[in-house]
Amino acid sequence: MSTTVTTSRSEIRGFRVTRSKRNVAWTGAGALVVVAVFAYFPYIFYSGTTSLMVQGFYVLTMACMWNLLAGYAGLVSVGQQAFVGLGAEFVLLLNIHRVSEFTALPIAAIGCGVAAVPLWWLVSRLRSGYFAIATWVLATTVMLVIEQFSALGSGTGMALPNTPALSTTLLEADTYWIGLGVTVVALATTYLLLRGRVGLTLTAIRDDETAARSSGVRVGAARMLVFVIAAIGCGAAGALLAITVPNVQPSAVFNVNWTAIMAFAVIIGGIGTIEGPILGTAVYMILQQTLASYNVWYLIILGLVAMLVVLVARRGLWGLADDYLHVRLFPVGYWLWTPEALAARSGRLPRHRRRG
Repeated sequence: MSTTVTTSRSEIRGFRVTRSKRNVAWTGAGALVVVAVFAYFPYIFYSGTTSLMVQGFYVLTMACMWNLLAGYAGLVSVGQQAFVGLGAEFVLLLNIHRVSEFTALPIAAIGCGVAAVPLWWLVSRLRSGYFAIATWVLATTVMLVIEQFSALGSGTGMALPNTPALSTTLLEADTYWIGLGVTVVALATTYLLLRGRVGLTLTAIRDDETAARSSGVRVGAARMLVFVIAAIGCGAAGALLAITVPNVQPSAVFNVNWTAIMAFAVIIGGIGTIEGPILGTAVYMILQQTLASYNVWYLIILGLVAMLVVLVARRGLWGLADDYLHVRLFPVGYWLWTPEALAARSGRLPRHRRRG
């Protein structure tokens, strides 16, 4: 009996838990190279291409935030357009008071985070479909309130009155770099958040909220944190949207289609992964540019594509790729190494006996 116990303890001590199966330093180096390449685009591409990239940036930022809510916190929101619209309206309000739109962007994002606190209090006790419908109602209510302010153009909206006196080329390049920065910050924040204790907390909540709560997990605090962060990210995307559109109109910036686009990108890319929204946004942008001239058929085809992906690949396109390639660009989970796998990794076992 004593020998058995000793052996078991020895085997348990031989196990090791790591963040991922490979060194994530290569991921960081690769990400820096990709960001550097994207940052050089305004020097080699025409403004039409960079404008399209800016659109992809704010769609990807929105998708990352919606994925953080639905994919990790289990909060399926249909009202994230509330923060997209608020971000745009905050930029307009600040610009009216002669604050540059680029300076107004981070202020607007923080303002959306502040606004998210009382809105969270209104929906925090709701779950599932009740939460989804409540967020939609809140978004519509916020839009109706904004339309009452004549200083913001009421229902017709208005253009930013104090744009900088820059050449069109330089203004478009600055907008591109700001958009790239917003997206990089959104992805980095999501990655670092999920790599820490909050990520483990969210995983536990997503898998079984009751079990997580009984284990001492602060479910309410974790979900509120994610809700506020998602509001800040969507607010930044909305602020970027306000910089790129000719007129900040409430019915456009508070449109529920923004949430539909977020959900589409996340679902077809792969919910619950950081890579999924990136792939989903790329697919969405390709379909948009290819099918935009087909009017209503454009939306019908998008719906059919989403249904097809859900039926064929329930984990999305990235999940399908991961099943065959076993690749994670942003590993946020944990990997359990057996003693034999550790020995094989360090080269202490013959090649034919290596595992893992």
